[in-house]
Amino acid sequence: MISLLDSTSQAHAVFFARALMTLTSLYLHTQFAATAFGYLEMILVFSLMGSLIPSATLFILPFAALAYFFAPPTFNLDDPRDLPVVVAFLVASIVGTHLIGKVRREKEVALEAAARLRRSEAELRDREKQWREIFEHNPVMHFMVNPTGMVLNVNTFGATQLGYAPSELVGHSVLKVFLEEDRPFVRERVGLCIETVGQSHTWEIQKIRKDGSVLWVRENAKAMQWAEDKLVVLIACEDITERKRTETALRRSEAHLAQAQELSRTGSFGWNVATGEVHWSKETFRIFQYDPSTEPTPQLVLDRTHPEDRAAVRETIERALQNEEDFEHEYRLLMPDGSVKHLHAVVRAFGKASGDIEFVGAVTDITAAKQAEQQLRRSEAYLAEAQHLSHTGSWSWDVHRLEFVYRSAEIDRLFGFDPQQAVSIETIRSRIHPDDLPRLQEVSRQAIEDKGGHFEYDFRILLPDGAMRRIHSVAHAVVGSDGNVSELIGTHMDVTEQHAARERLERALAALRESEQRFRDYAETASDWLWETGPDHRITRFSEHTSAAGILATRVVGLLRWEIARDVEAEPEKWRQHRATLDARLPFRDFIYRTVTQMGSPIYVRSSGKPFFDADGNFLGYRGVSTDITATIRADQAERELRKAQAELAHVTRVTTLGELTTSIAHEINQPLAAIVTNGEACLGWLGRETPDLSAARCSVEWIIEDGIRASEVIRRIRALAKKSEIEMVPVDINDIVKEVIALVARELVSHQVSLRTELAPALPLILGDRVQLQQVITNLVMNGIEAMQTVRDRPRELVIQSSEDDMGRVHLAVTDCGIGITEDDADRVFNPFFTTKSSGLGMGLSICRSIVEAHGGSLSIARKQEPGATFQFVLPLHKEVVS
Repeated sequence: MISLLDSTSQAHAVFFARALMTLTSLYLHTQFAATAFGYLEMILVFSLMGSLIPSATLFILPFAALAYFFAPPTFNLDDPRDLPVVVAFLVASIVGTHLIGKVRREKEVALEAAARLRRSEAELRDREKQWREIFEHNPVMHFMVNPTGMVLNVNTFGATQLGYAPSELVGHSVLKVFLEEDRPFVRERVGLCIETVGQSHTWEIQKIRKDGSVLWVRENAKAMQWAEDKLVVLIACEDITERKRTETALRRSEAHLAQAQELSRTGSFGWNVATGEVHWSKETFRIFQYDPSTEPTPQLVLDRTHPEDRAAVRETIERALQNEEDFEHEYRLLMPDGSVKHLHAVVRAFGKASGDIEFVGAVTDITAAKQAEQQLRRSEAYLAEAQHLSHTGSWSWDVHRLEFVYRSAEIDRLFGFDPQQAVSIETIRSRIHPDDLPRLQEVSRQAIEDKGGHFEYDFRILLPDGAMRRIHSVAHAVVGSDGNVSELIGTHMDVTEQHAARERLERALAALRESEQRFRDYAETASDWLWETGPDHRITRFSEHTSAAGILATRVVGLLRWEIARDVEAEPEKWRQHRATLDARLPFRDFIYRTVTQMGSPIYVRSSGKPFFDADGNFLGYRGVSTDITATIRADQAERELRKAQAELAHVTRVTTLGELTTSIAHEINQPLAAIVTNGEACLGWLGRETPDLSAARCSVEWIIEDGIRASEVIRRIRALAKKSEIEMVPVDINDIVKEVIALVARELVSHQVSLRTELAPALPLILGDRVQLQQVITNLVMNGIEAMQTVRDRPRELVIQSSEDDMGRVHLAVTDCGIGITEDDADRVFNPFFTTKSSGLGMGLSICRSIVEAHGGSLSIARKQEPGATFQFVLPLHKEVVS
């Protein structure tokens, strides 16, 4: 209808357009060609808008208008050039109309196809929505994963069942929802699906929920081609958790039953008489020692039965078959290894609807019970012997008849009764010490009134020969069916020896306590304190007098030693070794650490300890003693500081001495340097000859090397004296040190016109000393001797150095000058610090020398002499290794 209206409207529009075009052309008297072109444009425009009928009308009517109005009446053309216009008009109109019509038809087909496509798309979206609803809410877990295992899609039901939102799984590895140990299997299954596209694969596996709980699923998976020929794996998962739980419970129940049969040594069996079908449990096979793969039959039972019992077993079975009744019997098995088993069988007969009889029963291995029964009989004999050896008897007393129901032989021996003698209550009382009888009667009466219970008591027995036994009794009351006590059952133990031993032990403990108190008194009056730690090394006990050391026991109890100390971080290696010793449970001695008193003052503690153990060898902790050594440590520190100061001063003195020896040192160095220059010039001369004298040049070079070594040795000795270093005690020869000093002071001797004479004893033993410090001592004594002879004019200035071994086996060294000497008053003060007879001296040289010699274990002194001058001498002990 709409298309028809559109065609009518287009036809009217065409009519009016044609009329308007015709009138316009007539009014304007346009040319034939222009009018034809106008009509052509109108035809083409309306062909685009209209259908076939308007287009045909447009073609016919304009042509008729041209023929009628512009070439009337017989279609004669005045101008021959108008013919091509008419032909072109016709051709263009026909072709244009045809092409435009074709385009319109194709457009209409395309529009119809688009409409159908939109309808199909809407239907597809509806179907997709329906299938997505089915997918999302299908009560089966669905996963879609790619070949790498990444989740592409998961339905809402599946994600919710695992405790996730779908967005938490999509884009992540599917292995996320599997147990760690199952992930290799999942990779293998996914790989198998990829290799076998289109084939379904099924397996059962556990999945892990977000909250950590586990569920069992049965997965059915298949790989298939997806968009752009990509492979995906579709996995449908069925929840089989309940089935698995049921299977697990069933297997557990079967395992428990098998375990119970094994523990109770009871096997079960069934026998359908009509069909001959026999079923044995695993434990039954084990009892009869048959292979479980063996087909069980009644004959197998008879084959294993002991020959002596086989006839009785066969008779029992036949009687049960005839009477169709239950039966119970015991018999023995003779095993292949020759051993014998005792069995107890209980069998029930069941009638089936078909009239057949089926026997179901249990067979129990009672070999152990039988052996225990035999052992019990032996044990009764052993018990009687044990009671005799341990002096312990057992008894049972009837409270109503006031007589023994049972008494062992040891009871008769304890009371001195004849085992065959009837014992009355009066006889028993006559053997009990009168002082213990009331207490014994009260205990028995109380046990009867309380109607049961366990009780113990001690009493004494007076034997007819006057001897006395001490008895410890343990008993309990037996309550009868009427609720009253009917018997007293108990034991009597002869503890006479134990009582005597306890008295001896108490005396020993009293002596031990006295000894302990004596030791405690000693400890509390000593300067040390005692301590104890537990297995965890925490302090459990301190001596009460530890406050004398500034430590409160209440403050340190419960702490570790390294929690009390204040030097753990400063000395970590010391504490690591100490803790290693404790971990190895080894004793330690003289372990020193720093702590603080209750006032915050630092103190030093020396501690020794050893581990202690119980009787079973279990480690219980450490016990030890500690001492406050703060005063000793501080004295050592002060001594070290003093030695450091002395070393600093000694270094200053050596440097000062080197300054005074500058001229001598320069001479000692210049002499070899001048020789080097001379020998070098000579070498050049030997080499500059027409025929170089290589032998002479070589000698010159060797002399240069020797002079260089001499200069280097001088510099080495100077550096040694100037160097500030720690004392290095090594074996040295005193004569070598004297020679090194002479080389340093040679120039000073020349400049002061002093002659040097040495009297060095050959082959002196080595001493243990520091070479540099001993050089300093000898150098100081020599320089003092040179300065003491500066004012001498009336006699030769001579300095003598002597070395020898004294009567005590020590090395002796003396430096003698012929100077002004030392007065008696100054001789006593010359070694004091800051005392000097020089106008420019510091008074520290001899004091330092004495300190150095004493540090080497020797002594420095002044020798008394009549002639002018002074002799300074020192002795040093020999090196022990050399002496030995």
